[in-house]
Amino acid sequence: MTVSLAATCWLGAAPAQALTTSLTAPGATADLSDDLENASVSLSLGDEAGVQETLAAALSDYLTLVQVLYDAGHFAPVVNITLDGREAAQINLLTPPRSIDNIVITVDPGPKFTFGQAVVTPLPERPAANLPDDFAAGRPASTGAIQAAATAGLAAWDRAGHAKVKLASQDITADAVQQRLDATLRIAPGPRLRLGKMTIEGQSDVRRAAIQQIAGFASGKVYHPDLVSKSSARLRRTGAFSSVTLRQAETPNPDGTLDFVASVEDLPKRRFTFGVEISSSEALEVSTSWMHRNLFGGAERLKIDLSLRGLGSSDVDGTVSARLDRPAALGTDETLFYSGALEKAEEEHYSATSILGEVGLRRIVSDTTFVEGSVGLYLVKADDAYGAGRDFNYLSARLRGERDKRNIKTDASAGYYLDGEVIPFVGLDGRDPGLKINLDARGYKSLGSTGRVVLAGRVQVGSVIGPEASDVSPTLLYFSGGAGSVRGQEYQSLGVDVGGDVAGGRSYLALSGEVRGRITDAISLVGFYDVGFVDAGSFVSSDSEHHAGAGIGLRYNVTGIGPIRLDLAVPVSGDDADGLQFYIGIGQAF
Repeated sequence: MTVSLAATCWLGAAPAQALTTSLTAPGATADLSDDLENASVSLSLGDEAGVQETLAAALSDYLTLVQVLYDAGHFAPVVNITLDGREAAQINLLTPPRSIDNIVITVDPGPKFTFGQAVVTPLPERPAANLPDDFAAGRPASTGAIQAAATAGLAAWDRAGHAKVKLASQDITADAVQQRLDATLRIAPGPRLRLGKMTIEGQSDVRRAAIQQIAGFASGKVYHPDLVSKSSARLRRTGAFSSVTLRQAETPNPDGTLDFVASVEDLPKRRFTFGVEISSSEALEVSTSWMHRNLFGGAERLKIDLSLRGLGSSDVDGTVSARLDRPAALGTDETLFYSGALEKAEEEHYSATSILGEVGLRRIVSDTTFVEGSVGLYLVKADDAYGAGRDFNYLSARLRGERDKRNIKTDASAGYYLDGEVIPFVGLDGRDPGLKINLDARGYKSLGSTGRVVLAGRVQVGSVIGPEASDVSPTLLYFSGGAGSVRGQEYQSLGVDVGGDVAGGRSYLALSGEVRGRITDAISLVGFYDVGFVDAGSFVSSDSEHHAGAGIGLRYNVTGIGPIRLDLAVPVSGDDADGLQFYIGIGQAF
């Protein structure tokens, strides 16, 4: 197939000196012609371009267009660029023409080549090099395949401990008669190295000893890029630094070790945030937080949060909490933390004032997974369906694990999220001990090649095992309804009946499903259905109290923030006295 492409533009100060340009590529495909046109500098000249600029553009197009053709597998092309009938490459730059009226670019792509010989040598036995499938005898030849093969070979040696590996030579021969390209890439692996010292440069208020301890640089171990990237990730994870880079020393040490230099820059020590969320069932909620990123010089992070809920209603409550994290306090990936919270809750079916204090340890398993455990005191004074002014004093422990494999945390379209928690508690005032279990699982799946439609699902499970509900603080029991469980139902509207009043249940199950469709790059529509179960026993069943809600939502994506969320929902089953509910917030519902 022959495709001819021409583009015309005007250059010059006066209409009489109009400059025309054209590009013609007989024998090229439509896509290749488009690539040539887009790559040409001459075709993009502005009206004010002078003779020197036009000459420079024409000369640069030789190399640019040939590279485009090489990338497409055409290794015997012919490119002619004439300026008023003269080949641009033959014009003396010291005596250029006084004016240029016409530029004609003619491209003969020539035949497409295939690989004859395609070799990368040597390669390590382990790990195996992941060479591209296109870099093989008989496959269409291209510079992209050659570059990908070189990158794969170098990466394999790098993972095998050869940090100073380099490409020694490239033997590339094009046979125009047989339309064949032979490519042999030779690699110089260099010695297998061990990690040496990590030195620190840059002005940081974090103590150098603390940076070393947090990084946990694996000195003495055989070099592997993942070991280096782990040290970088540990430093970034503290939240104290705006940038962290680790670079190799120019030359290895005589003992076969390789030193690295860590360059860090501090973030501002303090951060203040403010947020607002509105819903018809929970009124107005405002929240604010203050953070200090380097409290004692060891990248310690102190965060204080304050939230007020129910503003504009008669039941205003709130929480103030603080948490201090000390990274690498007991080990490289182990963060010691202290936390405390004071909460006054004025809920639909109970009121409570509580104090929590705990000390714990978080261990980072990977970039996506952590586990943490803590012990503390939990003191509650509550009024609920079982009585007024009841005191609950617990010694509690908590074991929590999280795995976050979402591709985007605020607007996931693939992956999953798991959060599990086990809380054993013992009454200090003679109350029966118990165990509370919570699980939150979310999954995301894109449909089609465009990813414009996403299915999202969520399962929440909770259970209190041991004491009867009447002997448990209402803050440990479960209700259903509202933005975090069943949209369309009043916040915490579903519980268990206690003599005509409502109390929390000892078990909970909520199922949520969404279909998210992107209309434009910024606007999406969402359809959703939520159902929730609450039971007086430790496990829900088909006889458990339940309700459901459904609705539609609108999302407007703001770069750097995430989607702004508006959900409108109505009851589907259960109590429908409150009718339409709405929810406004930042980020997806889950």
